[in-house]
Amino acid sequence: MKYKGIIFDLDGVICSTDEYHYRAWKALADKLGISFDRERNNLLRGVSRMASLDILLGDRWDIYSDRAKQEMAEEKNDLYRQMLGQMSPLDLEKEVRKTLFMIRKSGMRMAIGSSSKNTPYILDRIGLEEFFDAVSDGNNITRSKPDPEVFLKAAQMIGLQPAECLVVEDAHSGVEAAVEGGFDCAAMGDAKEDTRATYHLGGFADLQRIVLPS
Repeated sequence: MKYKGIIFDLDGVICSTDEYHYRAWKALADKLGISFDRERNNLLRGVSRMASLDILLGDRWDIYSDRAKQEMAEEKNDLYRQMLGQMSPLDLEKEVRKTLFMIRKSGMRMAIGSSSKNTPYILDRIGLEEFFDAVSDGNNITRSKPDPEVFLKAAQMIGLQPAECLVVEDAHSGVEAAVEGGFDCAAMGDAKEDTRATYHLGGFADLQRIVLPS
């Protein structure tokens, strides 16, 4: 096999929580009297919570204290976590579950590389809390994508070099992070056509032809 490990982004790759993110950010924006739509929400994909808040605030980002911003971010996250409580293993698509189990059976190491601090909670909700060999997320990194730290940390945690791993991403910032870190990258979803990616996936199951022996 060409790769010894795979590092997966979480949101939009393993499962989809984008709608919950949008609703929570939209509620905060409405409260602040800030215009916020789905197009603007796309700018927040793969970005840390505090960086996302600055994007939402736009030219008003500097009129709030750091403490006020922290309280806003916590308010958004509280609402988001309430919505996540609706998730269950049924939210994991069948092709995702099947492909993950096939990769696990092949002996490849698997890790999560996500900017979200809610990663452990989401994995628990969808029944994958003990499935991955390592989780690199917003709880153990200091720089979010497009910085490659989250993927470099994940590779280190599973004992592999970047060249031995494949990153699976659906955000342009994640593809950039993977490339900057020296990883091959399989892009899907919104980032499917990103020319920086090594592979372009029409769906999650397409991973099988790339990483599993024929």
